[in-house]
Amino acid sequence: MSGQPTSPERVEDEDASLVVIGHTVRVERKRRGWSVASLSERAGVSFGLLSGLERGQGNPSYRALHRIAAALEIPTTKLLTADSATDLVVRAGTGRLLPVEPAAPAHQRVRRELLTPHQQTTLQLIRSTIPPGFSNEHSPFRHLGTEVVTVESGRLLVVHGERRATLEVGDSATYGCSTPHWWANESDGVTVVLGAVTPFEG
Repeated sequence: MSGQPTSPERVEDEDASLVVIGHTVRVERKRRGWSVASLSERAGVSFGLLSGLERGQGNPSYRALHRIAAALEIPTTKLLTADSATDLVVRAGTGRLLPVEPAAPAHQRVRRELLTPHQQTTLQLIRSTIPPGFSNEHSPFRHLGTEVVTVESGRLLVVHGERRATLEVGDSATYGCSTPHWWANESDGVTVVLGAVTPFEG
């Protein structure tokens, strides 16, 4: 041993890297619909090691990480080279833009910016910039999950099944997405909505 104390900055960096690795493992596991016990068995590592890793704790060996990556069918380098700034932070203005139907008229072209890392989490945060006159009443959304929306500016009509609610700035609505639902911009200008959606519904 060198006898030199480990700097707080180095310990903090190592802890952050472990959190990112654990986050990646958890996302990949959930994407496959596996439990912690199932991945533990497939990878041949202990339940405790894997559970701790997903919480950003422990000191897993390279061999253990290699086994986990092999079980998930991803390169080990995806775990070891994960960059916390890339995986955990989406800088302002850099979010991935979700596709828009090219033939849609201007008043139906909603700008949707993904504010969570693309394909890295089961929770998505999306900022929607909705032009005046927008409504998708004739093609309502219906999918698995739960959504919460908050109006940042403008006014939004939310219709969920037979329920209708007009949201003003600062108002929020939460609903299950398996029920047909649609939005309409009720303001004379652009309405901006921040929405979070998860594939889980209960």
